[in-house]
Amino acid sequence: MNVRNIDIEAGVLMNLSILEPENRNAFIEENKGFIYACTEHICKRKLDWNNDDELSISLMAFNKACNTFNNSKGNFYSYAGIVIKNSLIDYFRKNKNIPVLEFEDQNEKKEYIDLKISVSEYEKGIENKNRAEEIMMLSNELKEYGLSFEMLVKSSPSHEDTRNMLLNIAFLCTKNNMIMEYIKRKKQLPVNQIVSLTNTKRKKIEKWRRYLLALMLILSGKSYQYIKSYLNIKAGEKND
Repeated sequence: MNVRNIDIEAGVLMNLSILEPENRNAFIEENKGFIYACTEHICKRKLDWNNDDELSISLMAFNKACNTFNNSKGNFYSYAGIVIKNSLIDYFRKNKNIPVLEFEDQNEKKEYIDLKISVSEYEKGIENKNRAEEIMMLSNELKEYGLSFEMLVKSSPSHEDTRNMLLNIAFLCTKNNMIMEYIKRKKQLPVNQIVSLTNTKRKKIEKWRRYLLALMLILSGKSYQYIKSYLNIKAGEKND
């Protein structure tokens, strides 16, 4: 028996609405038998939902298949079976105490590599789309405060120590409700409050006010996860 043949007679096309997040839990529950069959075939042994990590890996892989499937990929269950198998192979390879599965033939190996590339490219495309949306949202928010990316480039500090210091100031300020309410209401920094809160010289706050304001908008925004990752600094460490 080959995993590619563990299939449901559902035709090539699939109603994609059942893969949407709001329907996902019920769909996964309905297909736990399919997930178990794929996993048991690959692991060559009986498994227990409460004790075997392989089944948890397969559940996550099935959910990943729901996220990445479209009708151009053919039959969903064939596709999901391949995603499950690839995820388990990756899991086995990362765990030295578990023997690595061998490919039965070159077609299986090529199928594994092709799908890995396909899923990776899909995920990169989603990330790029999300980043672009975040940048557009931030650009629109900056306009409300009389700022732009061009202005921020010109007013950004060149030294890492200064960037770290300003990021920590911004992080501390975002935890202060009075400061953030003032910013949202007045569309500018409450310099006196920031000086008092952070014990920083007023001249320094004034010099970097545009950069600080942009940092606070990013740090306090719930929609800027990718942009926050670009900061790549552990904000707040020096202000505990």
